[in-house]
Amino acid sequence: MQADSDLVLRLPRLEGALEALPRACAVHVAQSFDAATCARWCEGVYAAKDEWTHDFDGEQFSLGRAFYTHLEEGRSKAYFEDVAASDARVEKHVPGLQAAMRDLVARATGARVVARRGWCGPGVHVFPPAAPVAQRGGVVHFDTEGLAARHVAAQRPAITVVAMLQTPENADEGGLKVWDVLYTGEDEATGEELARPSALVTYALGDVVLIDSYRLHQIQPFTGARERISATVHAAQVDAGLWETWF
Repeated sequence: MQADSDLVLRLPRLEGALEALPRACAVHVAQSFDAATCARWCEGVYAAKDEWTHDFDGEQFSLGRAFYTHLEEGRSKAYFEDVAASDARVEKHVPGLQAAMRDLVARATGARVVARRGWCGPGVHVFPPAAPVAQRGGVVHFDTEGLAARHVAAQRPAITVVAMLQTPENADEGGLKVWDVLYTGEDEATGEELARPSALVTYALGDVVLIDSYRLHQIQPFTGARERISATVHAAQVDAGLWETWF
């Protein structure tokens, strides 16, 4: 594995992150959210446990519906039928999170940012301890599933922004592995691509990581008895100076 200093760009703030992104596989900004904010949002996430969306037979959960899990499980209809209620659940239990995540995109891009019409807004992923992701890590993938085919074909800009609200008990675990590989039309990574240089991004509480949606990446395994909780927003440039967001 290549040293993360070669592939991960650490910035003091999100402003200018999009412009800097081509120089690295990921941009890492420490403590974009303070501990009190993370604790308040996590309290809301746990209070909403009965309203979590169960994904992959309970292997992971979310507050707010995530498109990629519904797509992979053949439940896209449920996703699109529940947009308003999904956003209402998130706002009820973690007030201000959706606006804060969209603000991260605005700061990173320097552009106007709007909600993607008809799609669920930013939400929260909960990865349980001792579950498959904790034991083996997540699936190696690109974040292209929510992008329009014409957007992907033209390789128009798209990003994923993740904020760590609660680290696993060992904060060095459960990070994000990124490869020096961009999407070329195939969803499955080849052996040659997996052998390319890679780096591990570790999160501390409140940290934000930004990656190109076309970047190959994987959530890493973790130990302990505490859930890994993160907020995610996907964003795509739909016009000059205009980006839209979803979960």
